[in-house]
Amino acid sequence: MSLQTTLLLIPLLPLGGAILAGLFRNQIGRVGSHSVTILGVAASFVMSAWLLMQQIDGTLETVNISVYTWMIADGIRFEVGFLIDHLTTLMMCVVSFVSLMVHIYTIGYMREDPGYQRFFSYIALFTFAMLMLVMSNNFLQLFFGWEAVGVVSYLLIGFWFDRESA
Repeated sequence: MSLQTTLLLIPLLPLGGAILAGLFRNQIGRVGSHSVTILGVAASFVMSAWLLMQQIDGTLETVNISVYTWMIADGIRFEVGFLIDHLTTLMMCVVSFVSLMVHIYTIGYMREDPGYQRFFSYIALFTFAMLMLVMSNNFLQLFFGWEAVGVVSYLLIGFWFDRESA
């Protein structure tokens, strides 16, 4: 697997889990929703740890990859890309590991909640946004990651919108 493919999969696997758990929650059920999101985040953690180990042993130098250019205006390139260095790989591991632990804990915590699948979709989406923020190689992408973290935080904070006590 190429480095660019690995870098794309790290944030996209949690996003895929979020989409499956959110859009197909009735078809895959509770077990399916936590399974796809946990598998996506776990795979992201494993790939992030693999990159960190390569950074530590010196086989992977600092990498700045542009994945997609979506606009050029007056000589300014607006790109989606990743900057991978020692701090980035460490933060990718921290984000994906903590998120994985939260996903696993949530299985029991949200056991009886009617919004179980929606909650798993939101947490996986939060992981995607955090990884995009951490891995970005430009300020515009960092801004979009930051805003996505804010939007999903709002969704998670307002999760129990129908309860008077919340």
